[in-house]
Amino acid sequence: MNGIAASGRGDPGATPVVVDLHLHTDHAHGTADVRSMYLAARSKGLAVIGFSEHSPRPDGFVYASDYREKLVRGLPDYLREVREIARRGAAQGIEVLLGIEADYLRGHEAYTRDFLAGRDFDYVIGGLHFQGAWGFDADPADWERLSRQERFAVYARYYDDMAAMCASGLFHIAAHPDLVKIFSMEDFNLWLDTDEALPPLRRALTALRDAGMLLEVSSAGLRKPCREIYPGPRIMAVAAELGLDIAFASDAHCAATPAFAFAELARYAAAFGYTYSCIPTRGGAARRMPFSAPPP
Repeated sequence: MNGIAASGRGDPGATPVVVDLHLHTDHAHGTADVRSMYLAARSKGLAVIGFSEHSPRPDGFVYASDYREKLVRGLPDYLREVREIARRGAAQGIEVLLGIEADYLRGHEAYTRDFLAGRDFDYVIGGLHFQGAWGFDADPADWERLSRQERFAVYARYYDDMAAMCASGLFHIAAHPDLVKIFSMEDFNLWLDTDEALPPLRRALTALRDAGMLLEVSSAGLRKPCREIYPGPRIMAVAAELGLDIAFASDAHCAATPAFAFAELARYAAAFGYTYSCIPTRGGAARRMPFSAPPP
């Protein structure tokens, strides 16, 4: 599923951000149905709306409060409803894409490959939410039990997993590329200051580039305890240095959050030299979508 690289930097004639490739629905843990999310996204002036519901996970990978069975039951309806809304959108001049956010679970690549086979998604987002069987982004109490050195070890493994995720060939976009900071922002920044941080981080981002994937730049972190865009500025600087292409995302889970804080997101990306985001295409070069950074 690779081969989607395209330049996401440098250009003339930019327009405001009109693409959001990461929307969830009530088929998982979102609060609004497909139609409501579409209407909300359309009302924000989006021209390209990408639905990317979570995919089912194999046995053993669960949260304390989980939606796994709901995903399994609702998947056929999700596929049908997005395809229906895509037809409606086309008649209104809006492009609706059918995507999926699939967890990367190291050692379970065959499960993901089998799930994706024959399902005709426009694109696949790779999400890292688990370290082993631990869903690390659910409960801050899990992090409170870890020492600083244990947290540092989790960060390093996270980027090792990201490199493996990119090398798998299963994904088009790497979601929220520093989600692991969600409940331990101070220690994550301390880790970034160490000599041990840059090698795994650069390996992961280089693997992403070499796989022809897009780096998600997401406003979701602004709504989380970390209160920072994904990825943070130090990681974004390495991404720009490596020439990575980007995709804009809100990771919306309710009708209030499609295109959330996109003016801020545009200013942030522009500060690192970006003037295009990209949209994956099936088997070809990603489409480039120019954007402008509005004044503060």
